[in-house]
Amino acid sequence: MIRNFTDIINLAQKKGSKTIAVAAAHDKEVLLAVKQANDLKIAEAVLVGDKAKIIDIANEISMDLDKFEVIDVPDTKEASEKAVELISLGKAHIVMKGLVDTSIILKAVLNEKAGLRTGKVLSHVAVFDVKSYEKILFVTDAAMNIAPKLEHKKQIIENCVKVAHALDIENPNVAVVCAKEKVNPKMPDTVDAKALEDMNKSGEITGCTVGGPFALDNAISLEAAKHKGIEHPVAGKADILMMPDIEAGNVLYKSLVFLAGAQNAGVIVGAKVPIVLTSRADSEEAKLNSIALGSLMASNK
Repeated sequence: MIRNFTDIINLAQKKGSKTIAVAAAHDKEVLLAVKQANDLKIAEAVLVGDKAKIIDIANEISMDLDKFEVIDVPDTKEASEKAVELISLGKAHIVMKGLVDTSIILKAVLNEKAGLRTGKVLSHVAVFDVKSYEKILFVTDAAMNIAPKLEHKKQIIENCVKVAHALDIENPNVAVVCAKEKVNPKMPDTVDAKALEDMNKSGEITGCTVGGPFALDNAISLEAAKHKGIEHPVAGKADILMMPDIEAGNVLYKSLVFLAGAQNAGVIVGAKVPIVLTSRADSEEAKLNSIALGSLMASNK
């Protein structure tokens, strides 16, 4: 069982190094993470960005640029397009955001000429190592989809299940989280949660066990579930927390990081390749963890 990020990095090493195309790579924290990933033999990288700035940062952090291809494209929009082109040409397996706005790199990924669209919803999958939980925990979607409708929620679950499978979790437990664990017609998310569970039971959603609605406590605590008389196989044993909207997902994400001190990683899925898209506020460690996660996704194609 994968219990922490050491396990994730070990698994990424076992499955072999992949190549990242880093867009606007002239960013110290990103280059530190790329350097570590390369040292750990998780990933190689093509660094696309302002070459002069990349060299300055590399000298500052003792990074040997002879190990990497550096492509001089100072403009962030053009750098994003070039990084995506490398994917299209088969020269890289993962796109990573450097010092560029999220909207710019996603526009490059979604450009029809790039050929990376799948027709699926793009969604964010966060992975956490929380000291008080016995296994790693997935949270989706905390960054992309604002208020997803039922069909989009289905695809968000499917995207996250693919990430879990890449981490050798064969049948993850998906808890569809709401404000309460009972269906209430006045609370549409609880109605959607039951519908998603029914889709799973009918074989429309596969590769996992879906349950809902759950309140957060009875999704992750067996004691809380027993106290409320909930006997669903997912109750208290969730691997994946499917959040009702971006507000709830984002608050939970930041609560786990800044209040619980959880280690974390994040990746955008739904395109033909994983997109490592971290926040400026994310630590160097989180960026390294995200590269490992992206590498495992690329290995699971």
